Amino acid sequence: MSDARGRSPFMDEVRAAIRVRHYSIRTEHAYLDWIRRFILFHGKRHPRDMGEPEVAAFLTHLAVERRVAPATQNQALNALVFLYRRVLERPLGDLEGLVRAARPAKLPVVLTQAEVGRVLAGLSGTAWLVACLQYGSGLRLMESVRLRVKDLDFAHRAVLVRHGKGGKDRVVTLPDELIEPLRRQLAHRRNLFEQDRRAGLDSVYLPHALDRKYPGAAREWGWQYVFPADHPSVDPRSGLRRRHHVGETAIQRAVRGAVRAAGIERPASCHTLRHSFATHLLERGADIRTVQEQLGHADVRTTQIYTHVIERGGRACAARWATCSRATRSRTAERGARGRGARPLAGPAGCRAGWSLPLPCRLSPGCGSRGSRGGRDLLWGDDGTVGGGAHVGARWQ
Repeated sequence: MSDARGRSPFMDEVRAAIRVRHYSIRTEHAYLDWIRRFILFHGKRHPRDMGEPEVAAFLTHLAVERRVAPATQNQALNALVFLYRRVLERPLGDLEGLVRAARPAKLPVVLTQAEVGRVLAGLSGTAWLVACLQYGSGLRLMESVRLRVKDLDFAHRAVLVRHGKGGKDRVVTLPDELIEPLRRQLAHRRNLFEQDRRAGLDSVYLPHALDRKYPGAAREWGWQYVFPADHPSVDPRSGLRRRHHVGETAIQRAVRGAVRAAGIERPASCHTLRHSFATHLLERGADIRTVQEQLGHADVRTTQIYTHVIERGGRACAARWATCSRATRSRTAERGARGRGARPLAGPAGCRAGWSLPLPCRLSPGCGSRGSRGGRDLLWGDDGTVGGGAHVGARWQ
């Protein structure tokens, strides 16, 4: 199935079928990997010579022998369904004898507000700001690192999430506490953009066919990523050298380190901040439909899992928000006395009412755009560059 150069014409055909449908590069890598595993599992037989029994045997092997999670088995199934339906044009029928991986009922890991504060206190630089967006706006990790300049709406205190999970767009609330830090981040990003422009590296990846429809858009400021990688890299699809967004692995590593430093024994991760965001909203009396819209859940039953976490039914939601902590109020008052009073939070369209999100004081150190620990700036250096964080490279997806 491979030519003299070691490339497989069949896998190139699969790759072309994925790209013509505008699947993400992460999906492309996952599907190709599962198809390779399927072929190797059956002794390198060609998929055209196999069918439902071989697919069922492979998926059963994953569940019984490898004991993979249900989501992993489903991903493998989706890859093989795509292979037979879109590439071989022979849709699979019933998979008789397929053993599905057990799906145990699990509750999400949720941190208390004090624990969230300790985790955020242990972060700095880009990782700090990304984690703040996850807890302050309920964004997924990839939604956070993929943010572009045009997606931040400071006037309406909103973040526009483009092409989120399931390819859906939504609007979420941007907390007041993050307005100034994000403005400083954009100022740093603008300096980096001008440097890239002088070096001829100001082009950025555009989804689908937008680069052909709008040839100049890839070099516009609004399309640049809010959280850039440290160094330019080569786009594996176009072959162009340009600056992509920060890789999610660096953020995950930083959060895991902050969780350990905070003395938290539970298996918390970046996604735990999103779980904590939803749970704390419900604890403060937010309407479950509002939380559903913020999280981007298609079904409210997905959001209802958080009512089990706090051991409260939907009817127990109070009519209004509780106020923020006394420390947060005192710092806001102090900021207003200095002539930088907090403006009312408008919130995105569809929100029931404006609110100030339940962010711990440590989220916005000093209630300003800069945070310090031992006299060292957490987010920005004296020259306006982002500092204090681990090296963050690019991850193409």
